[in-house]
Amino acid sequence: MGRAGNGRRVCALGVAGALAGTVLVGCGDDGDSGDGAQGTSASSSAGAREQGTQAVRSAYDRTAEEDTAKVKLRVQTSAQGASQTANGQGVVDLDDGDSVMTLTVQGQRIEQRVVDQVLYQRMPKGQAPGGKPWIKIDLGKVAAQQGTGDQPMSDPAQSAAYAKAITDKDVTEKGTATVNGVETTHYRVSVDVAELPNGDTLRKQVGPTLPMDVWLDDEGRMRRQQIDMTVKAPEATQRSSSDASSAPEKVTVRTVMDFTDFGTEVEADEPPAGQVTDMTGKALEQGKRQS
Repeated sequence: MGRAGNGRRVCALGVAGALAGTVLVGCGDDGDSGDGAQGTSASSSAGAREQGTQAVRSAYDRTAEEDTAKVKLRVQTSAQGASQTANGQGVVDLDDGDSVMTLTVQGQRIEQRVVDQVLYQRMPKGQAPGGKPWIKIDLGKVAAQQGTGDQPMSDPAQSAAYAKAITDKDVTEKGTATVNGVETTHYRVSVDVAELPNGDTLRKQVGPTLPMDVWLDDEGRMRRQQIDMTVKAPEATQRSSSDASSAPEKVTVRTVMDFTDFGTEVEADEPPAGQVTDMTGKALEQGKRQS
């Protein structure tokens, strides 16, 4: 589904891992866990944990069964004391991952589409390479090079792998909250990265666990997901810097994604071929330099 990798690396990292009916990782609350106050306290009973685990594991399927949804996205990326925020909104197909979104980064507007695992972005005027308004990146090829499988980590088809990796000891019910006018239950989950496909590779990038926060409605559907992911800078990138202290040791990405209006129409079409510059090769070259 929606993913981003705009020409700016901050968006490429943040949004690309954000949009999808899959895991969004949250290392703690972001101070905005809902439109209302937290309600019931966390339950520590084995029965409650088992019930919560089942609710979280089934939430991916229950959300995907709605086929489509409107999505609102906020991604904050920080490195070396500097941060930038990207906001997005649009529609997403929860089944095949196609999406249409508008992103705003540093006051600039970017139109984005994902069609058949290919990312298209209409860059701000004068910023697109090749004199064409659109760029494209084959997300499947990039994900394969990164060792995360044939599809990007954010692809909805990958959500079952996360669900299978969740056990009773990983889930804690945190209470209730109102999210976009809907009453929800908030769960915090810690996923063992080693249990995920290509877990060894992913572990090197994000560490041993993926802490995840989800807010589910009374039908068990995702209404909000939150990620606080810390990604280690590739060693090659740090070694290639003339000033080792200038190379970021890590990048933190906070992603909050809200789902509303299930069943909304999604029309994601490829831009005309003559208006597109293929940036997949450059993305793959960059990945090799950083590996």
